[in-house]
Amino acid sequence: MKTVRLLCSMFLMLFIAGAYAQEKQDQSQKAHTNQNKFRQLYQEFSTPNQYRTASGAPGPQYYQNEADYKMDIVLDDKNSKLSGEETITYHNNSPSELEYLWVQLDQNIRKKDAPALEKNPSSMNPVASPGRFVKEYMEKPFDGGFNIEKVSKDGKALNYTINNTMMRIDMEKPLKPGESYTFDIKWWYNINNHVTNRARSGYELFPEDGNKAYVIAQFFPRMAVYNDVEGWQNYQFWGNGEFALPFGDYEVNITVPADHVMEATGELQNRKEVYTKEMMKRYEQAKKSFDKPVMIVTQDEAEKAEKGFSDKTKTWTYKADMVRDFAFSTSRKFILDMMNTDVMGKEVMAVSLYPKEGNPLWEQWSTRAVASTLKSYSDHTFQYPYHKAVSVHAKNQGMEYPMICWNYGRPDEDGNYSDRVKFGMISVIIHEVGHNYFPMIVNSDERQWGWMDEGINTFTQYLAEQEFGKQYPDAIAPLDQYPSRRGIPSKIVPYMKGDQNFIAPIMSNPEQVHQLGNNAYGKPATALNILRETVMGHDLFDHAFATYSQRWMFKHPTPEDFFRTMEDASGIDLDWFWRGWFYSTGNVDIGVKEVKKFYLTDEVTEEGSEFLKRYGVSNPDEIDGIYVVEEGSEEYSEDMKGKPASESVSTLNEYLMDNFSAEERAALKDPKYFYQVTFEKPGDLVMPLIVEYTYADGTSEKVTYPVQVWRKNDDSVTKALATDKEITKIVVDPQLETADVNMENNSWPKSENKDKFEEFKEGTDK
Repeated sequence: MKTVRLLCSMFLMLFIAGAYAQEKQDQSQKAHTNQNKFRQLYQEFSTPNQYRTASGAPGPQYYQNEADYKMDIVLDDKNSKLSGEETITYHNNSPSELEYLWVQLDQNIRKKDAPALEKNPSSMNPVASPGRFVKEYMEKPFDGGFNIEKVSKDGKALNYTINNTMMRIDMEKPLKPGESYTFDIKWWYNINNHVTNRARSGYELFPEDGNKAYVIAQFFPRMAVYNDVEGWQNYQFWGNGEFALPFGDYEVNITVPADHVMEATGELQNRKEVYTKEMMKRYEQAKKSFDKPVMIVTQDEAEKAEKGFSDKTKTWTYKADMVRDFAFSTSRKFILDMMNTDVMGKEVMAVSLYPKEGNPLWEQWSTRAVASTLKSYSDHTFQYPYHKAVSVHAKNQGMEYPMICWNYGRPDEDGNYSDRVKFGMISVIIHEVGHNYFPMIVNSDERQWGWMDEGINTFTQYLAEQEFGKQYPDAIAPLDQYPSRRGIPSKIVPYMKGDQNFIAPIMSNPEQVHQLGNNAYGKPATALNILRETVMGHDLFDHAFATYSQRWMFKHPTPEDFFRTMEDASGIDLDWFWRGWFYSTGNVDIGVKEVKKFYLTDEVTEEGSEFLKRYGVSNPDEIDGIYVVEEGSEEYSEDMKGKPASESVSTLNEYLMDNFSAEERAALKDPKYFYQVTFEKPGDLVMPLIVEYTYADGTSEKVTYPVQVWRKNDDSVTKALATDKEITKIVVDPQLETADVNMENNSWPKSENKDKFEEFKEGTDK
C-alpha cells in the first residue's frame, strides 16, 4: 500500500514540476512577434518554384544561357597594349524573349575617369611619404579602360550603349527562346602594372632585365548572366565583388613575342609549333611522372631567354569547353614544370609557371601543392573535370580563373625564405587552385555573394591544407599540423567580438562590408568548419556538401540552394545556424552562471513544503517525497555528503526493494552527488552546449547538449546532474570549438586570469 502511495505521490510531483516549468515559461513571454532563434527562414527565402526546388536542387524547368567565344588576341609587349577581336555566339535557353544583350566591360574600372576611383571617401593626411604624395596628388590617372572600335553583326554595325562597366547590345529584333545570336566586337586597351595598381590583371616589370611577366584576365568583353533569379545581372563592377559569368566554349589565338612561354585556360592545340623539340620531349616525360615535377623550361633556359627581346611573334591556340572564363599568362622569363596527377582515376597535369625570382621555393612546392589540392578537393566534392591546373607566380597576387591562377610568395634576393613566406605561398596556391571548384564549376554569382566562392572555398582550403600537411610532412616539420590561417574557430574571435560598426552580415554584398577578408573568407569558412566538426559531424556534413557540389556542377546556385541542400541531404534543420552565422552579426558567448550542490533526505524541508502547497498539497507528510537540500543551507549537514541515494532516503530504498530484483538493483545507478548547473548565454548566437565535467578522481567526460536546449529560453538553461563522483571542475567549450568570444565565464570554479605584472612577480619570486 505504501508503495502505491509512493508511486502516486511521485507521479503528482512530476506533474507539478512540469506545470511549474510551463508556468515559468508562460510568464517569460516578452514579445508579440516570433523572434525565436529557431523559427524557420521562410521570410528570408524565396518561394521554391519550377526552376529551384525546396530541396535545394535545380528544378525541372531550370535553365541557363550560354556564350561561346572565338578570339584573336595580340600582345604588344613593347607598348604594354592588348588588342583583340572576338565573335560571340549567345544561346538563349531561357523561356523569355530577350530584347537586348548585356556585355560586361570590367576593364573599364581602369579608365582614368572611372566612377570606381571615387567610390571611397578621402582626406588630407597630416603627413605622407613623398612616394605616397606623388601617387595621390601628382600622378595622372592611368587610362586602361576598353577602347571599343567596332560592334557588328555580319559586317554591319550594331547600336550599343556603354554604361560604365556594362554595354547594352541592341539587336535588330528580340531573341526568342531557343535561338542564338552571333556578333563581333573589336577592342584594345593599355595594360596596367598590377604591382603598382594592385589589380587582378596586368604585368609586373622587372627593372633588372627590363622584362615583363603578364597575367592577363578580364581582357575581353564578356557576356553577363541572365537567369531566373534576377534576369540580367546588372550590378556594376566596383572592384571588390568579382564576377558572374555564363558557361561556354572558347577558341582563342594569342599572339605574343616568339621567345615567350605561355599557359592559359584550355587545351593547347598547337603544342608542337610553339614548343621546342626538347620541350616536347620533356612534356612526354612529365605525362609519365606522378611523383616529381619535370622541368619543361629550366631556369638556365629562362635566364638566357630573358636577355633577348625577339622581334618575331608566335601564336598559341587554345580550346576550352564548358568554362565560364578565360585567362592567360606569358613572359620570356618563365620557368615551366609539370607533373601528372591521378585524381580519382583521371590523369590531370599539375603545372607551374614562374620566373627565377620565385626559386627555390616555387620549384620545390608549387606543383606539388597543385596536385595535392586537386586530390583533396575532388575527394570532398567531385572529380576534377579538366585536363590541367596551372599555378602562375605573380607578385602580390592571388587570383583565379578556369584551369589557371596567379599566386604570390617570393624568396628574398638570395633565395632565402621564412616559414611565413612558404606557408603563405602554399596556402594561396591551394586556395586559388581550389577556386576551380568554387566558383569556376559550381558557378555562383561572386558579384553578389562573395562568401559563396570565397568562404566555401576557404573552408575547403582548410581541409586541403591539413591533408597537404599529412601528405608532405617534411613541408611542415617540425609542426604537428599545417598552420592554417583561417577556418579554426578561435581565429575568428577577434573579428566577431569587434566593433559592430565595422561588422556586416555574411549575407552582404562585397562592396558593402568593412572587413572583406573576415566577412567573405574567414567567418563563413569558420562557420562551415564548426558545422562539420561540432554541429553535424563529418559523415552527415560531407555527404551534404558533396551533394551540393555535385547538384550544382556547371550551374548557377544561389545561397538558398546551398542552405536548402545542406539540410535536405543531412536531415537536419539548420535554419537557426544560417540565421545566426550568415544573416546576423551576433557572436557566441556561453558560460557557467551558477553551480549548486544538493543532497537527499526524506525529511520534509521548508522549500519542498512551500513548493507542494502551491499545488494544493497542504500536508506534505502525506507524501513520501524525496527532498533535496542545498549545500550550505540551514538544513544541510556534513553527514549527508558522500552517501548513495538509496542510503540517504529510506522511502527510496523501500521502493527499490519492493519493485526491483537484486539483479535489477545492481544494474541501476546509485548516485552520491547531485548538482544543478545553470549555463548563461550573453552572446546572441545559439550553439550546442559543449561541457567538460572533471571529477575528484581526476577523470573527466565531455557532454554535448543539443542546440535545442536554448529553444525556450535564450538567456540561460539549467541542467540537473546525478553522479557517483564529485565534480571539481566544469568547463564550457573546452576545445574552443564554437568561436566563443569570452572565455572568462567558461569555467567553474572561475579561472584566475593573472595580469602580466602578477606573472612577472611570481617569476621573480622563484
